[in-house]
Amino acid sequence: MKKHSRRFHFLKTYRNLDGVLTDHELASLGDEYVNFVYSLALSNRKRCPSGGKVKGLVLAKALKKAGLRKYMPPRITRHVLADAGEALAVYAWLNQLITLEESVAILEKTDNIIEGFSQLFLTIKDRIRF
Repeated sequence: MKKHSRRFHFLKTYRNLDGVLTDHELASLGDEYVNFVYSLALSNRKRCPSGGKVKGLVLAKALKKAGLRKYMPPRITRHVLADAGEALAVYAWLNQLITLEESVAILEKTDNIIEGFSQLFLTIKDRIRF
C-alpha cells in the first residue's frame, strides 16, 4: 500500500487515523469529493445525470455508526464529525486505497445513505495502514 501519492504534492504524511480525521484542509477537498461520489451513485440509481449534496448530519451519523468517533477529540460538533468523514473519503481516494468506482458501488448497495457512507468509511478504515 502506498502511504503517499506522488501525484498530489499537497498531501501530508499522517502518523495515524486521528491526523487524517482532524485535517480541516483535507476536509475542504473531501466535501467536493463526497458530493461527487454521491451524485454519481444517485445518477446510477436514477439512470440519468443527477446532482446531490450530502448533509453534514448524514456524514456525522455514518462516522459514528462506523465506530470512528473514538478517533476524534471529545466535545466536538456534528460539523467537525462531518468534516472528518469528508477528509477520510478523499484521503483514501488520493492514496489509492479505494477507487471512485468502488466508492460509488458501495453507496449504491443500500437505499439508506447513512448506511452507505458507514460502509464506505468501514471499508476505508480496514485498508488504512500507518
